[in-house]
Amino acid sequence: MGRGTLYPPESQTLRDAQTGAEIRQITAHESIHHHPFYYIPAYDDAMRHLVFVSHRTGRPELFLELRDSGQLLQLTEHEGLAEFSIAPSHDGRYVYFTDGQGAWRVDTETCEEEQLAFFATEAMREKGMVAAAMGTTALSYDDQWWAVPVKMGDVARLVVIDTCSGASEVIVERDSIGHPEFHPNDSSLLRYAGPYYERMWVVNRDGSGHRLAYAREGNEWIVHETWHPRKRELLTTRWPHGVIGVDVDTGAVRPVCSFNAWHPMVSRDGTRMVADTTFPDNGLQVFDPNDGVGAPQLLCRSQSSNEGKHWNVDHCPYDDGPVEVYAPQHTHPHPNFSPDGRYVVFASDQSGWAQVYECRVEI
Repeated sequence: MGRGTLYPPESQTLRDAQTGAEIRQITAHESIHHHPFYYIPAYDDAMRHLVFVSHRTGRPELFLELRDSGQLLQLTEHEGLAEFSIAPSHDGRYVYFTDGQGAWRVDTETCEEEQLAFFATEAMREKGMVAAAMGTTALSYDDQWWAVPVKMGDVARLVVIDTCSGASEVIVERDSIGHPEFHPNDSSLLRYAGPYYERMWVVNRDGSGHRLAYAREGNEWIVHETWHPRKRELLTTRWPHGVIGVDVDTGAVRPVCSFNAWHPMVSRDGTRMVADTTFPDNGLQVFDPNDGVGAPQLLCRSQSSNEGKHWNVDHCPYDDGPVEVYAPQHTHPHPNFSPDGRYVVFASDQSGWAQVYECRVEI
């Protein structure tokens, strides 16, 4: 078994015991599985396939679920693949990823890999399992630009690669860079996460306009942000007190919801958000991100273990001193909408192994 191998379908249809929602378990092998990070699309725009990571070969590799047949296609056989760096192209042609020193993409039809950049560094990512250490990357919604954080000793660089020409440019240098994201409707605008005390930054693709978008108040924990697709606004968790919206031009702040929305992600049309919850785990909640109330409605229970005791706080724990973090990301649901808004993809280790699930959303 290796690159290009087709596996038989593993999916089964379930019902949520509390809401009756239809849930499809996509993977079943007794190994770790997960989709991309919560704000990165798991599906191509045409929804021909769903991208996920599987450890069934003994290490993380890229897979597709081919949605017309349900078969699972192994895309890579790549040592050192950084499993949360994956960024599927919106046209469905490629999946982008990094390893220890290189930036790559794999063709979803031929399974051929292509290296777009090489970085002369011992390790591209910081040590750990959260924030910048995850090594998340970002692809613009027109698929032309790929933003890749690269750690070069004590310096973090945000590199933007032209996926057509292969040319690259360093647009930011600083101490820490994590979780970049292009604005869904403006491929010239990015946001990224700096250190916890100055979290939300925006920058133009050419490196201009680099600025802090929000100065936190006291020891509030600003975390897990994403763009509102219809505004120049960042929607971000103010853990555990809810979500706020921050206008990146005026600095205006507005309430979005007031429950413990952990990893909140907005639908492509900007009309709904979905979030997992923890401390307490109240399941996956759907709410309106625009009415200033954001009343939660239960979609389904993830029943995942949600590892990470440092989340059981009412302020930023890093202000209290060093924090020992154990938070394997495959134990977090990380819900995200499909492009058509009809499904929410999430991960859960309720069976003892992290698997990928898809819940149907009533529209």
